[in-house]
Amino acid sequence: MTRANPSPRAPRAVGGRRLPFDIAPALSVVGLAVVALVSFALLGGALPKLTGGGGDQPGGPIRTPTPSNVVVVPNDPRAAVPGSLLYVKDGNIWIQSGTTAHQLTTGGQDSMPAWSADGTSIYFVRTKPESGKWPSGGTIHIYNLEIPSLLRINADGSGKPDVLLTGRVKRGSDTWSYFIREPSVTPDGATAAIVTDGPDPTVSDIVVKLLDIATGRLTNPQLPESQSLGHQDPAWSPDGKTLLYVRNAREGSRGTPAIYRYNVATGRSTALTLAGYTAPAWSHDGRYVAATLTSSFGTDVVILDAKTGNEVKRVTNDENSFSPVWSPKGDAIALFRVEHGVVDLYLVPLVGTAPSWTLGTPIPLTISAGLDAASRPAWFIPADQLPPPPTATPLATVPPSAATNP
Repeated sequence: MTRANPSPRAPRAVGGRRLPFDIAPALSVVGLAVVALVSFALLGGALPKLTGGGGDQPGGPIRTPTPSNVVVVPNDPRAAVPGSLLYVKDGNIWIQSGTTAHQLTTGGQDSMPAWSADGTSIYFVRTKPESGKWPSGGTIHIYNLEIPSLLRINADGSGKPDVLLTGRVKRGSDTWSYFIREPSVTPDGATAAIVTDGPDPTVSDIVVKLLDIATGRLTNPQLPESQSLGHQDPAWSPDGKTLLYVRNAREGSRGTPAIYRYNVATGRSTALTLAGYTAPAWSHDGRYVAATLTSSFGTDVVILDAKTGNEVKRVTNDENSFSPVWSPKGDAIALFRVEHGVVDLYLVPLVGTAPSWTLGTPIPLTISAGLDAASRPAWFIPADQLPPPPTATPLATVPPSAATNP
């Protein structure tokens, strides 16, 4: 949303670093171990419940710390899922295939990876520490910035990454930055939906914008906001015709986010759900959407009907699960689960015919890995291992009153 007053906004910083939300209240609740969760928690209404303590806290289990550069995959044949899963640990991107995981990037500055549709490339955000100065209140202040860039790298790690967009703002001798978060790329690889206040953060909120990958041009589709609280979690449909995103909102101190859909052909944006849902992820056939359901007790993963937004299946009931991703085969959902402040990846099999699936026993795919919670997992399976493609993606619009209200 363009602001009426084009003067620079007062920089928001914690410890000199510019952050996307005011996270101070959340830090006191969840601690530094899960600070990555706050970007959705403040506006999502709740955090996964942290019961007991960690391995070094009263009431917590005795854990053998996992080395920071190691991800342990269970010695369990059920964990050898088809295809390859992306996630982030300690700011580095990992790929898990079968029963092994290997580190793709180094440097500890990477986050939010996403597959290209053909599995040959990976898109992700890399930040670079940089000193900047910017006026605020009539005075020039010095800031420790984290300049983000959207990169594309070969999935096998070969070659040099392509820099598609960099969030550095220059105004004379002054330097500032804008956010680049949560890339989601269309099936044809032409457009990336990102959450950003670029190219000029003095006149824009942190909202979903569309990046032409070939030209680097940002377009603002002018998706509606609530109270200038912006958007998060963009997700393209399998046919590239619809973009799901979360419209952040608030009732008093309570976050009330909802999933909206943007129809590219009509330019219309309509509500898919009522308040309480974040992190949408499409099924392979476009008929269903997995999402994070927030409540006053924590977060769980659910499956929604992509036409109506109605909840058709509750995948978890532990109040500690979030950020789902569908298997491209449609027969499972991978998700994050936090226990004692440690985030791991789990798999929940879906047995039978949709939407009357039977849920299989959750399978851990990592052990005490400490994965980065703000970087959602991503899953790719080669086309020759997938079911036939869907004939169409439903685009019907149903009033939000028909959706399930948590």
